[in-house]
Amino acid sequence: MKKVLFKYNQFLKLLLSIMMLLLIVPVFLQIVSRFVPFIPRYIWTEEIARFAFIWIIMLGATIAVREGTHFSVDMLRNFSPAVENRLKQILLFLMLLFAIFFLVGGWGFAKTGMLQKSEIAGLPMLSIYISWPLAGLSWILFILEQLYDLYVKKEIK
Repeated sequence: MKKVLFKYNQFLKLLLSIMMLLLIVPVFLQIVSRFVPFIPRYIWTEEIARFAFIWIIMLGATIAVREGTHFSVDMLRNFSPAVENRLKQILLFLMLLFAIFFLVGGWGFAKTGMLQKSEIAGLPMLSIYISWPLAGLSWILFILEQLYDLYVKKEIK
């Protein structure tokens, strides 16, 4: 299962890179069209950039959960290993609750996207709204992996 989650994480990183490119190209077109008179001013570029930005946020948060960097703050580091371990457990269970909320609430959100299209590009809004439940599901997988490491293997990243 570790190999599958590792490959999935690599796929998410590739998808994140593609979304970054998908964000940069339309924004570049927007900027250049303002200063170069022979390039038309496209309206769809703003919408595509916004869609890519939302996916970048969700993919980045998912990768950060996998790597254990998303909800981790090292402000107080003078705890004993037992207290550190207990704090990691609490944090992972809170993150799991949040991920379940994203999965369940995001599914309802995505269902509304099946009925809508974006105004300018005419893309189905499901293409954006589906990122919430997918992020929640991915977070659950990665958090369960970390909980497995913590309880069964007695280690955590």
